[in-house]
Amino acid sequence: MAIPLSYSWRNLLRRRVTTLLTIGGMSLVVFVFAATLMLAEGLRKTLVSTGSFENAIILRKASETEVQSGVERSQAAVITAAPEIEAGADGALLAAREIVVLIGLPIRNGRGLSNVVIRGMEAASLALRPQIKIVRGRLPREGTTEVMVGQSIARRFAGVDLGQSLRFGQQSWTVVGIFDAGNTGFASEIWGNGPQLMPAFGREAYSIVIFKIKAGASFESMRERLQKDPRLTVDVKRETVYYEEQSRMMSKFLKILGVSLTVIFSFGAVIGAMITMYSAVAGRVSEIGTLRALGFHRRSIWLAFLAEAVFMGFVSGLVGLLFASFLRNLTFSTMNFQTFSELAFQFTLSPEIAVQSLLFSVMMGLAGGFLPAVRASRMNIVEALRAG
Repeated sequence: MAIPLSYSWRNLLRRRVTTLLTIGGMSLVVFVFAATLMLAEGLRKTLVSTGSFENAIILRKASETEVQSGVERSQAAVITAAPEIEAGADGALLAAREIVVLIGLPIRNGRGLSNVVIRGMEAASLALRPQIKIVRGRLPREGTTEVMVGQSIARRFAGVDLGQSLRFGQQSWTVVGIFDAGNTGFASEIWGNGPQLMPAFGREAYSIVIFKIKAGASFESMRERLQKDPRLTVDVKRETVYYEEQSRMMSKFLKILGVSLTVIFSFGAVIGAMITMYSAVAGRVSEIGTLRALGFHRRSIWLAFLAEAVFMGFVSGLVGLLFASFLRNLTFSTMNFQTFSELAFQFTLSPEIAVQSLLFSVMMGLAGGFLPAVRASRMNIVEALRAG
């Protein structure tokens, strides 16, 4: 004969104080667990959404990042002559040769320096990234030492407001525009004219070549041809694949750190749940004896007490997720270990993270309630009734 689940739920309500304290502790652990996964997912989503599936990015062979890459001018000429490159409405090819370098900028409120990406663009660079929109000021004019900065840079760093000048590459560069790049990594970059930035940094080669793939063209055959061309030493990737690879190291680090902290905290939460359940068993000895006398089997009593712990775990998961969901309105800035540059991104709560957090909270409840449930189920009927 099975004990109704309502029995377990009502017993939790009878012990409101201890139940709430236990749920509170477990909720904090779930909050940390979910927040860490949301941070890693936000980083991954930001970098992956930075790229476009229609764009191909060409780097020097074996280069892991744009900063490490170098494509010679002669190689760039061969690449931009590929027949798979799409043409714009004006007939010009949607291909750009860009340089990517790092500079140090002071963080607002005197909190030190951080690396920022400077991207030297060409005319097609903006057409290849339609998500970039000027929200204040204007675009830099060709042939000038003018730059525009992403909104994340404008919020976090000093000296990057409209009309202010930045000093790098032995020149002064005037900020003439602030751009919105949506939830992408471009929001954490500064863009300027490539032909002016190259000599300023003493560069003879481009960092990357990027172009839009013509509709119907085979990416695989194009990649194979370019990578086997004896004049080139390059790797060809879809832009989405490149940025997904950029997120792996940092995302993995955040997940390992978060899971490690969560495991440590979860020990305390499990012990708290175990103490609560042992207390419930000790206070209901006569009740357990009565249930056994009425014909309820040991298995039913074990399941009833275990259900109480699972209820607490599940409710803790819901509460922890509720508070973690508010983090979606926050923006987090950190250094990307792949590029050693500043990157701003938001916490992202996905259905997978919600399910994982709830499963984790239920597992904590099971771990905390298993032994007390076993103790309750093994009580002798006569001794339990005498104790009552």
